[in-house]
Amino acid sequence: MKPAEIRGLNEDQMRNVLEELHAEWQNLRFQEAIGRLTATARIGQIRKDIARIHTIRTERVMDEAVRQSRAAGS
Repeated sequence: MKPAEIRGLNEDQMRNVLEELHAEWQNLRFQEAIGRLTATARIGQIRKDIARIHTIRTERVMDEAVRQSRAAGS
């Protein structure tokens, strides 16, 4: 997923995407362990997508904290 696509999601949608990615990642790790993994690059893609989602969620939390502190200071 591209960062712009992730930013277009709301919190519930991001949570659902994260759950799906974690499930797919777990499945791929299992396939790798038993020697049946063919799409080895997909593991890296999933890890990067998970990291992107966590980064954007953190950005949103920090932006909200800044907004609240500015509102309290006014």
